[in-house]
Amino acid sequence: MTTATQHHNNDVREHILATGQRIMAGKGFSAVGLNEILKDAGVPKGSFYHYFGSKEAFGVGMLERYFEDYLADLDRTLSQPGLNMAQRLMNYWQLWRESQSFSDCQGKCLAVKLGAEVADLSDTMRLTLLSGTAGIISRLAQALETGVAEGSLTIDDTPRTVAESLYQLWLGASVMVKIVRNMSPFDSAMATTQKIIHII
Repeated sequence: MTTATQHHNNDVREHILATGQRIMAGKGFSAVGLNEILKDAGVPKGSFYHYFGSKEAFGVGMLERYFEDYLADLDRTLSQPGLNMAQRLMNYWQLWRESQSFSDCQGKCLAVKLGAEVADLSDTMRLTLLSGTAGIISRLAQALETGVAEGSLTIDDTPRTVAESLYQLWLGASVMVKIVRNMSPFDSAMATTQKIIHII
């Protein structure tokens, strides 16, 4: 296979994944058929199976892509120059608040939108979610440990336990924002977060 062909195949696969992510972030996984994605992407249906063996395989690829992008963004946020770790962490949660809109997340809230649904539908997708969220929690735990060491924050439990609690707090707040259709759950989550990490 030539390099040009490989690039073309990667571009087409990426385009299908990006299109599916955007549509499914709004409608969910089960409610969206392959025909809708492929029509929107302008890709023949026969080509889909060149890249994905099934809708489930597509779902796994979409989640892997989502978490790869998410973790790259998180790494950038947690390494911003000129800030201490407490400030970087608060920036992360502020970005969460801004991107996890109840009206239109443009694919940025895929884990929140699809988490419960696909975890029940497919163990393979559930394990992809588990791996992705574990990566987020691991980075948050390391950031908390760094913040304690540099003296910009304090915590009352292990970094891992606090990271898990904070991630679960914000996931829950994201679900509640969709239910109440306003941002007040994020305001509560932010206030609770500030108490938990005792910003100095």
